Amino acid sequence: MRIAVNTRLLLKNRLEGIGWFTYETMRRIAEGHPEHEFIFIFDRPFDPDFIFAANVQGVVIGPPARHPLLFIAWFEFSIPYILKKFKADLFLSPDGYLSLRCKLPQISVIHDLNFEHYPEHLPRLVRWYYKYFFPRFAKKAKRIITVSNYSKSDIIKQYDISPKLIEVAYNGVNTNYQPIADVRQQQIRDELSNGNPYFVFVGALHPRKNIIGLLQSFEIYKNKKASNTHLIIVGNKYWWNDEMENQYQKMLNKSAVQFIGHLDSKRLNEVVAASIAMVYVSFFEGFGIPILEAFRAETAVITSNVTSMPEVAQDAALLVDPFDYESIAKAMETMDSDSEIRQAYIEKGKIRAKYFSWDQTAKAVWESIQKEIIKL
Repeated sequence: MRIAVNTRLLLKNRLEGIGWFTYETMRRIAEGHPEHEFIFIFDRPFDPDFIFAANVQGVVIGPPARHPLLFIAWFEFSIPYILKKFKADLFLSPDGYLSLRCKLPQISVIHDLNFEHYPEHLPRLVRWYYKYFFPRFAKKAKRIITVSNYSKSDIIKQYDISPKLIEVAYNGVNTNYQPIADVRQQQIRDELSNGNPYFVFVGALHPRKNIIGLLQSFEIYKNKKASNTHLIIVGNKYWWNDEMENQYQKMLNKSAVQFIGHLDSKRLNEVVAASIAMVYVSFFEGFGIPILEAFRAETAVITSNVTSMPEVAQDAALLVDPFDYESIAKAMETMDSDSEIRQAYIEKGKIRAKYFSWDQTAKAVWESIQKEIIKL
């Protein structure tokens, strides 16, 4: 069987959420199934490290698909051409985008529908593309894979898709995440926060990540409690806006907030492992991989009680209402001042992390692919 895969988000040294999902699942699937041929389709020159096995062939087709109009060109014209050229039997798209013009079976991995709930957080043209095409992609797909039961229910509700056509493949977590020695923790604190303890946030600085709420909550916490604790924010500022900047600039405690940009996985592990707790209070998540990364790094977690986050964390994190900044501030105070509670959450997180692995994710994705293969 010849399986074509949309691998446009496999970018050397720039893997993020969906890119990691693609990397971790397709590496295992390609290596584990030499009886099948895989055509990896890129929209720009690719690193040979992404050709995981002898049964993988990489091809590049333009235009680079990083804009709604180019999405249309790539998926509606370039993809049908390349699928026909290579006589593909099946098309798998780990980022959810499909081709409405293709007639062969397609499987879509829809991670979440955040744009249906918070469309105002997206540029107008991007918003139009998602809201126009994704309902059609969902109807076009022979099968849909998603990453949480919350997202499955959301897809069913939003697009009226049969539950029988949707499978859940929970995200995994990089096994490189692990606790670090106390001495190294102090070294990290010396580097980042003048030796002071700190909370950490990890993620794109996007409005739905509740960055403004995070800053306001930290300000409330600092104003109520005489504490030398800092807040370290890890992530690209691509979505940073005037409202976020204004909130930051008016903080009385902004000197205790550090923005350190994007980090590689080794450095990120250290920064998370040296923190008091991860504060991950998004308004909306289809999954929330940083929660698992913190669990594995043996760091306590404060996270939201909405969308998929309670499903992922269960009782291993301190759950808060992301719209209630007082409650977030109170959770920070609890984690900062009560080491017994913090350690109890760390122990629960270590147990919870064992329920997630990329091996399990790849197995679930492959089982979904097989259901379509047997029909061919």
